[in-house]
Amino acid sequence: MTDLPSRDAILEFVKDSSGPVGKREIAKAFGIKGDDRRALRALLGEMAEAGDLELGRGKTVHEAGGLPKVTVLRVVSVEDGRPFAIPESWDNPDPPPRVLVREKKGGRALGEGDRILARIEETGRGYRGHLMKRIGRTSEEVLGILRADERGHFLQPTDKRLRKTFSVHDIGEARPGDLVLAAVEGRKARVTQRLGDPFEPRSISLIAIHAKGLPHVFPEKVLEQADKSAGQPLGDGREDLRHLPILTIDPEDARDHDDALHVRRSNKGGWDAVIAIADVSHYVRPGSALDAEARKRGNSAYFPDRVVPMLPEVLSAGACSLVENEDRAALVCHLHIAEDGTLSNWRFARAVIRVAANIAYEQAADWPDIEPLWEAWRALFAARQAREPLELDIPERRVELDADGRVIRIGVRERLDAHRLVEDFMIAANVAAAKALEKKKSPVVYRAHETPGSEKIDALREYLKSLGVPFAKGQVIRPALFNRMLDALTDPILREQVSTEVLRSQTQAYYTTDNLGHFGLSLASYAHFTSPIRRYSDLLVHRALVRAFDLGPGALTDAEEAELEQISEHISKTERRAMEAERDTTDRYVAAYLSERAGDVVEARITGVTKHGLFATVDGVGGDGLLPMRALGGEYWQFDEATRTITGERSGTTYSIGQRLELRMVEANPVTGGLIFELPDGAGSPGAGGPRAQPRGRRKPGTSPKARKKSAGRKGAKGGKTPRRGRRER
Repeated sequence: MTDLPSRDAILEFVKDSSGPVGKREIAKAFGIKGDDRRALRALLGEMAEAGDLELGRGKTVHEAGGLPKVTVLRVVSVEDGRPFAIPESWDNPDPPPRVLVREKKGGRALGEGDRILARIEETGRGYRGHLMKRIGRTSEEVLGILRADERGHFLQPTDKRLRKTFSVHDIGEARPGDLVLAAVEGRKARVTQRLGDPFEPRSISLIAIHAKGLPHVFPEKVLEQADKSAGQPLGDGREDLRHLPILTIDPEDARDHDDALHVRRSNKGGWDAVIAIADVSHYVRPGSALDAEARKRGNSAYFPDRVVPMLPEVLSAGACSLVENEDRAALVCHLHIAEDGTLSNWRFARAVIRVAANIAYEQAADWPDIEPLWEAWRALFAARQAREPLELDIPERRVELDADGRVIRIGVRERLDAHRLVEDFMIAANVAAAKALEKKKSPVVYRAHETPGSEKIDALREYLKSLGVPFAKGQVIRPALFNRMLDALTDPILREQVSTEVLRSQTQAYYTTDNLGHFGLSLASYAHFTSPIRRYSDLLVHRALVRAFDLGPGALTDAEEAELEQISEHISKTERRAMEAERDTTDRYVAAYLSERAGDVVEARITGVTKHGLFATVDGVGGDGLLPMRALGGEYWQFDEATRTITGERSGTTYSIGQRLELRMVEANPVTGGLIFELPDGAGSPGAGGPRAQPRGRRKPGTSPKARKKSAGRKGAKGGKTPRRGRRER
């Protein structure tokens, strides 16, 4: 192992650098390679927690309390001819520092909205930025509803975080009431695209697609390449596995079948599994327009009424999809599973398969002649329980639509053992792919999930304290620690609420070329291999396997290898973008569903307390909304940040996290996804299952150590608790 530089040496290097500094630059400067970079990352994290330096976006590092030596600024004002700017990226909760920009002589004067690259100088009284080059003007695109009044047209944003409106000086072909895209500069806007009626059911997902900037229209050249690629032969040199009765197990309405399974008993003991994955690398070649578009999208996004696919439909639902009774190209993981569920003797090969049947999760328990598949899964499940990954009780909401796109029901997705079976086999294949590439000394795009930082754990501890849930200090942070704490909660609604907060305390999983392990799954090496139709990360892993094992065309190129870390950062961002769009769309559908109940009294639970009011979640459907402080009555309410409570000065009534209330729903806005509540008849009525608003004092939640039943049976049983991020982590 290479000796790591001292903290002082790192600080000196960061201070003396004339350009942006990241972990890559520090590693190169001090000759740190391979797995030693993991130790460097941990050291930088410790230095950040100690306040020695700060970690910015894009893995940049700079001195604590300061700005990077070179950064992008946005001019926010011009005062007496002097331009002032703020950093375009600023993660600190404090307001961003204002930077006085020194312009170049003879150049065009900077104006509000200009974006520049500047060298930063600390003067002792603030910051001065030396203009290096102009990047362009900030013209933010905002999605909103065009409105009109006696003063003219204005834009009402659909993003509930934007509380201001914008004056519209050019409406184009739009009419008041239309959903539009508008270019915004300052407080003025210009309509650039009319999208139609915002209250049309099919507009709900479009709002998120446009708001998050998801690419959703394939260029003509990409479609032409996809058509041509879909028609190419499967190629020579493939193992012929068409004799195997291989199955896909997916949702009933699935169209893109990434993975298929076959398991038989091994005469050496244990089981031999064939995990066949769509061979997307055969159809999508590096450097093509098709590949560039897939990389730009990064992943597919799934909405209740549509899919925004990473690949054109002729591939995603056609040539690549493992449909039954058709010859299909596959990249196969041959995997031996021991009696105790451990993995050994994996091998990767290209093959041609013919799926015997595409079955739904609901059919798997009674499907004939697949007992070895269930036996092998029970061994994998036992091994999973032994390593104690993070298990969270967070039901996944399911939005059901009618033929016209209107919401008919908001439910919870049923969790069957078949879901767990597929998930555990996919995790096994993902582990095998990562370890196989490591053994070949090949570059790997890992799926990393780091241990939660101390700040988030401290915040979680304070939150749990407000609920009366014990979470002692000084414990080693492991997934099992969270699991035991959750198992002690007998109230299912409280357990769900705490599970959500535990999830928020976790770091976000991401893609990287550094092996940092996967905290949530309790795995030392993990990559994504099993979903190349919908994730670009998996396609990169396929290409790496093709190159490492000399499996033919479509291998990872030297140019791709040189860019792997940058690509990893990009697809991590596109994944977050898709997750936000999917979540916002679900919120809007829930609001649309509840809008017909405006004025009704609903059962809800308080999930957040702030100085602005109470946040509450509607039982059953999961809609989140605000009970503003002004709706609590005329008395003065004291907010206590430490206990996360508010208390009426006159009445002594206290509201705290976890309380059940009956609330009147004043507004449910399908466009923003926001809900507004008030107290019915001016007083809070407790729901049947929760504590009443009460004088100050902590309630005692049920904490008898009744462990949740973890079923590993086959028929009629659900698959237990929902793992962190479910579909995205397998």
